[in-house]
Amino acid sequence: MNRRSVVFGALLTISSFTYAQQKNVLFIAVDDLKPMLGCYGVDQVQTPNIDKLAQHGVVFTNNHCQQAVCSPSRASLMFGIRPDKTKVWDLKTPIRTSIKDQKTVAEHFKENGYESVAFGKIFHISMADKGHDIKSWSIPYNKVNTYNYPKALGEPFGGHFQDPTLKRKLETNYNALLKKGNSPGKARAKTLSQLKVSTEMLAVEDEAYQDGQIARNAQNMIQELSNKEKPFFIAVGFKKPHLPFVAPKKYWDLYDRSKIELSQWQQAPKGAPNFAMHSWGELKSYSDIDSYVLPSGILDEEKQRELIHGYMAAVSYTDAQIGKLLNELEEQGVADETIIVLWGDHGWHLGDHGIWCKHSNFEQATRSPLIFAAPQAKNGIQNDSPVEFVDIYPTLCELAEIDTPNFVDGKSLTPILTGQSQSVKEFAISQYPRGSRMGYSIRTKRYRYTAWFEIDYRNGEKATKKKQIAEELYDYQSDPYETTNHAKEKRYKSEKDKLESKLFKFLNQ
Repeated sequence: MNRRSVVFGALLTISSFTYAQQKNVLFIAVDDLKPMLGCYGVDQVQTPNIDKLAQHGVVFTNNHCQQAVCSPSRASLMFGIRPDKTKVWDLKTPIRTSIKDQKTVAEHFKENGYESVAFGKIFHISMADKGHDIKSWSIPYNKVNTYNYPKALGEPFGGHFQDPTLKRKLETNYNALLKKGNSPGKARAKTLSQLKVSTEMLAVEDEAYQDGQIARNAQNMIQELSNKEKPFFIAVGFKKPHLPFVAPKKYWDLYDRSKIELSQWQQAPKGAPNFAMHSWGELKSYSDIDSYVLPSGILDEEKQRELIHGYMAAVSYTDAQIGKLLNELEEQGVADETIIVLWGDHGWHLGDHGIWCKHSNFEQATRSPLIFAAPQAKNGIQNDSPVEFVDIYPTLCELAEIDTPNFVDGKSLTPILTGQSQSVKEFAISQYPRGSRMGYSIRTKRYRYTAWFEIDYRNGEKATKKKQIAEELYDYQSDPYETTNHAKEKRYKSEKDKLESKLFKFLNQ
């Protein structure tokens, strides 16, 4: 053997050893999942698989998204930078418009020797090339049209509906619109806007809906990549419990609708500015909702129970799919070599404050599930310090022992995961726009302070005291349901001033 062969063989051995030491990553995203889970103390929701994951990791009970709507939240999470830097504040802006040189966390892992691949919804469809973002993945994105649905049912219409009667109605309308010259995309969108319903309960198998297909395809990839030399970064994005609330009947049967509790506070907070609220247009876009809205603006109680029932069923359905992935890691013998992070992209209002969906700076919209399980992490720990989605990127990097890019805004949560510290930051920051207004919200362990500004944020205008038009203060120790805005109360002045000062310091750094 010549010297060149010996050197090459030595390098190959070193490379193989390095790969063997690197941990895999299973990156689980769940659309519209609020912390309505057993491991977050919500016993009435059955989530045995997520709860099992929590027993093997750390549950962050005071985690918050950067902006409570899909694209902005996911852009911030995937790049580790805040909305005012991503310039993604809506569902229309592609992520690569303003973000030129920065890399997503998946792309960064790819460039550090990982096989990176995604299934389901990681990006919103308008955020990237058909929601895929080709740069992020070493293996082409697993596309919806490759799914193999049960022959008797076929593909769910619009990705959601399998009810035969409804599907016939939808398909008839769709074909009529095609004949009128509409493109397939427009015909589908118009049909759904006219006829879609908010819930569906059918006695079908898991793989009749998209999330069952996503889980099956991701399982196959775990099998394939577990036997490869390179470590893997597998991102799996489940689409439920996003509206419409569709799930196989067996998950609906887990719950007794008559025993479902409604929100205890279905009014706006006393003293809150009107623009802190919203009219939940996302839910009202479904054809079966308007007739149940009462003159008071509140949804009829029976419809509320149906929707909450549907949300809970969809959560349990997705939990079962997550269980399949966790079991696959065990079966392939790589569970102990895999870092797992599970997150929901924001919270969700289920009638609290009389509103539904996300789209606010209130607790039920910004507070989101975040669970880390890793070989280095403590087991079965709950942590209530403020953390946020920009912290996921640097945490994964530190756990995987790869460098964190300088552009990342977040802080690694590894000191909490390993038990070296109880907190890494004093507060989390969320924001939400209302037309030309932007509301910035600072959340500590006990309080939330939100300041609203009339600014041209799209063109980089800074929030200043002169531009401030309203403020809110909530005390979760004495008022967990945000019934009252305490910003103008004398007894809270000292605390409000401190939080305001911290917020302005943050905004102007």
